[in-house]
Amino acid sequence: MEVLPLLIGISLAILAVAVWLFFRMSNSGQFDDTEGPARRILMDDDRPNGEMPPIPAEGKAAPSRQMPSH
Repeated sequence: MEVLPLLIGISLAILAVAVWLFFRMSNSGQFDDTEGPARRILMDDDRPNGEMPPIPAEGKAAPSRQMPSH
């Protein structure tokens, strides 16, 4: 039981460092955009020079691929 105050002190020091790091990263803008990079990595961008596909007219759905029926 003599080690208990030492372990409590060490855990409080680690907690203080973790909280300090969180607020430091939060103030530096680390957590500003959480959805952009996640969506960007899922986009399949095989088009040369970053060409964007044409946007369908409003009210019209984009053509979809259908499986051939057998």
